[in-house]
Amino acid sequence: MRAHRIGIVGYGKIAQDQHVPVIKGGDAFVLVAVSSTRGAGPPGLDRIFRDYRDMLAMGDLDAVAICTPPNVRHAIARDALAAGKHVMLEKPPAATLSELEDLARRASAANLTLFTTWHSQANAGVDEARRRLQGQRVRRLAITWREDVRRWHPGQTWIWEAGGFGVFDPGINGLSILTKIFPDPIFVQAATLSFPANADAPIAADLVFSTGRGEEDLRANFDWREDGPQIWDIVVETEAGQTLHLAEGGSRLSVDGREVVAQPPAEYEGLYARFGELINAGTSEVDAAPFRLVADAFMIGRRVQVEPFTE
Repeated sequence: MRAHRIGIVGYGKIAQDQHVPVIKGGDAFVLVAVSSTRGAGPPGLDRIFRDYRDMLAMGDLDAVAICTPPNVRHAIARDALAAGKHVMLEKPPAATLSELEDLARRASAANLTLFTTWHSQANAGVDEARRRLQGQRVRRLAITWREDVRRWHPGQTWIWEAGGFGVFDPGINGLSILTKIFPDPIFVQAATLSFPANADAPIAADLVFSTGRGEEDLRANFDWREDGPQIWDIVVETEAGQTLHLAEGGSRLSVDGREVVAQPPAEYEGLYARFGELINAGTSEVDAAPFRLVADAFMIGRRVQVEPFTE
């Protein structure tokens, strides 16, 4: 089977660091074009468009990966589906749940593949953690996602705008692992969102979850002000006394202090392999669960103003 011909919409940090090298290093896809409002693209690529609609008019284009800020993804994905292209969505997949639901309907009606990518779910330790938690009751959960925004999002002002998600841009990675491994439905019970005085998106968030069972301590802490070691950890304790520790974003898993999974991250390799499988099978994979938890946190969260953010 020939490689699927793919174009990238949006040529920012994630496209340059992950999408381009993974596409070039694999055999399921071949990169044929990039669309960037700056006119930027990888060296050696002939077809670079400023307007994504010009790229969508290409006859030799099968699919697109949309790597723009989330507030414009719905319109781009809608146009891509209308042009008969399969669509991969970077996370978060859209600006709102309603937009994502609309795209799912459009993809189904057009018999095209729509794939919401949650890259942290593709880490090696996540599936093993899910397997070990099946049928268990959880008494304690601690998600800690702390990183330095200046290191990971330098100069990206859109993240501080309304709809830019703020600290939930990385925090949703932890939530995507949570929704995949947790053995029961889980809900946001309370949230405290810390907004810089000069921003419309939070720089930190503290969440409390519930399954409705009473005796449980389920929490998450997201913070973009971490200037020490970067932390992407999840600790789960079961009522049976077992402790699971997912570290480094899910690439390492320890059970009761013994490491059982330790593999180098290969998140995007897994995502592109899965996208190819979905296209070949003629189906979609739309997972809104992590996105819904973020929306719930914004709906019920208490807003706290903190010091202004400066780059």
